[in-house]
Amino acid sequence: MKKSGIYYGDYAQLCREADQIDQSLFDQYEVQRGLRDKNGNGVLTGLTNISRIESFKMVDGVKTPCDGKLWYRGYDCIELVKGFSQKRYGFEEVAYLLLFGELPTEEELNTFRHVLAAERTLPTNFTRDVIMKAPTSDIMNSMTRSVLTLASYDKNCKDTSVENVLRQCMGLISLFPVLAVYGYHAYNHYENDESMYIHRPGKKLSTAENILMMLRPDKKYTELEARVLDTALVLHMEHGGGNNSTFTTRVVTSSGADTYSVIAAALSSLKGPKHGGANIKVVEMMHDLEKHVSDWTDEDEVRAYLQKILNKEAFDQKGLIYGMGHAVYSLSDPRAQVFKSFVEKLAKEKGRDKDFALYSMIERVAPELIGKKSRIYKGVSANVDFYSGFVYSMLEIPLELYTPIFAIARIVGWSAHRIEELLNMDKIIRPAYKSVMEERIYIPMDER
Repeated sequence: MKKSGIYYGDYAQLCREADQIDQSLFDQYEVQRGLRDKNGNGVLTGLTNISRIESFKMVDGVKTPCDGKLWYRGYDCIELVKGFSQKRYGFEEVAYLLLFGELPTEEELNTFRHVLAAERTLPTNFTRDVIMKAPTSDIMNSMTRSVLTLASYDKNCKDTSVENVLRQCMGLISLFPVLAVYGYHAYNHYENDESMYIHRPGKKLSTAENILMMLRPDKKYTELEARVLDTALVLHMEHGGGNNSTFTTRVVTSSGADTYSVIAAALSSLKGPKHGGANIKVVEMMHDLEKHVSDWTDEDEVRAYLQKILNKEAFDQKGLIYGMGHAVYSLSDPRAQVFKSFVEKLAKEKGRDKDFALYSMIERVAPELIGKKSRIYKGVSANVDFYSGFVYSMLEIPLELYTPIFAIARIVGWSAHRIEELLNMDKIIRPAYKSVMEERIYIPMDER
């Protein structure tokens, strides 16, 4: 790569030579890479009362895999979804729970919705002057730029009192759907030469309804579409505190940074393909499968294709069946379990039964193939990303918005963790790194 006469390839080679560390040293000094030990257990770096994940149980003193569970403020997330799914949209209700620790009464929920609706207005000309400037297919970058720019409009930007941080967080929770959808429309207009649609969010609509309404040219959506998206948002809202973007939130919060900087850092963490982009890889993998498997109902043919993926002979040659397995869960991901029934209903409404049957077959077959191929210390099952990409495709949400939809949900968890960090942790988070460099004698210029 060459730019302005500079050969970055040569510089890159210097980096490789200077920065490569002998891999045996990581074992020698017992470095817990990725803050995980060899068994996948995380290093305990803090305490939280916001959520909890369960993937193992102690049976007769032995750590034994179990069906996964996820709790929000002590409530089983599956029970929460069952509680609201047939009666009302749940995003706002569960957001209230995560932020304030209790389920709201009807009056409290109505007031909370009103506050969020009032905050869902961008500064004058912000859409034109910020979002439409330098449009990009990377909507996460567009959102990060917008969040950092919003700091310039906040006179109390640096105030880290709980009252002020809560105001800022609720404002960003409200605005994230707008920033994401407007960012996409700007890109789609200027880069893809499509028509521009800037629909104002509805004050009486739920977050899920507003996303679909603002995204679609005709503003139309079905109740089932909105309910399925609402469920997806709730299931992605928070995840135990130990994920990369939430840890980023707490690390940057511990430095005393303002809310906009903290959330921008979390966005930057989430956009990484090892974190928030997994559902995109699932959709791409399924498209590749559909091209190379002539009969989707033929299990033997599907198995053969999946085996080629594991052998690094198909798709992206990484040897991974995307959407299978999770860093924490073993026998099952509770989010995938509860989500699957909603996915099936939407597939019937959209005439995508054949696709759903294919996904179900892979969910059943893939763990068996992976288990035979690799030595795994815990079980393998479908994770929530396996189905979420399929759902977004049925909702006609473009690929560019898959990770931003994740961010629209997860900012609630980030906000709760930011406030908890401010209230309980009084030290900056500073992990330890051991230097393994050798001391050297300075060499004068004319002797080099």
